[in-house]
Amino acid sequence: MPSMDTGAAGTSANGSMLRLEGVTKRFGKLEVLRGVDMELGKGEVVCVIGPSGSGKSTLLRCINLLEPPNSGRIFLEGQEITGKAATEGVNYVRRRVGMVFQSFNLFPNKCAMDNVCLAQEKVLNRKPEEARKKAQELMTRVGLADKVGEYPDRLSGGQQQRVAIARALAMDPRVMLFDEVTSALDPELVKEVLDVMRELAGEGMTMVVVTHEMGFAREVAKRVLFMDEGVVVEEGPPAQVLDNPREERTKRFLGLVLEH
Repeated sequence: MPSMDTGAAGTSANGSMLRLEGVTKRFGKLEVLRGVDMELGKGEVVCVIGPSGSGKSTLLRCINLLEPPNSGRIFLEGQEITGKAATEGVNYVRRRVGMVFQSFNLFPNKCAMDNVCLAQEKVLNRKPEEARKKAQELMTRVGLADKVGEYPDRLSGGQQQRVAIARALAMDPRVMLFDEVTSALDPELVKEVLDVMRELAGEGMTMVVVTHEMGFAREVAKRVLFMDEGVVVEEGPPAQVLDNPREERTKRFLGLVLEH
């Protein structure tokens, strides 16, 4: 890819790890994203909140190029990954952006170890022994060292989600995207997944987290973005957005969410 304004340590010259400029996405006549701007510095954690259908998941899928934006530009470490750069950008993104989904998306016919090894070998061309060493380290890191040989159907939802996180981390990503990763879990399993994410944030991982877990957003995020109808309605530090929102739409949403 052509070099752009990449500065030291894999960030752009202005220090941003990820930058979105006027990103739009349509599905037929439905406009899901309507000109989203966003910027993340290295090591920053941003939580994205909002009602269902507001465009939060589509935003993550556009960042990861699972859904190409219709217009606008996305820069990763100073490199544009959209427009004419998108063809090469997909491989660039796959090596640098990890994504964990609401549904665990593990291969049911492969044990946890093989799930974590597969992309390392196929995408990063790591030798099997190197991939397995990395997988063992990461399974230990997410508290599942004793589950490496288990198949997904023998694991709880929380354990499967932690395997999915280990699989994403195995690619040595520069940015991690989390798409409502606890919403399909039983309440008692949520904490074990959030604890892993807290550790990642504490270690300086750059993260975009779509979540309904307001306590997590308050504790871990540097900024909170509230989205509705495809736009960023409000953003700021957690204390400002969650405790003293400026916009009426934010107030209405939080009034409903925080009551439960």
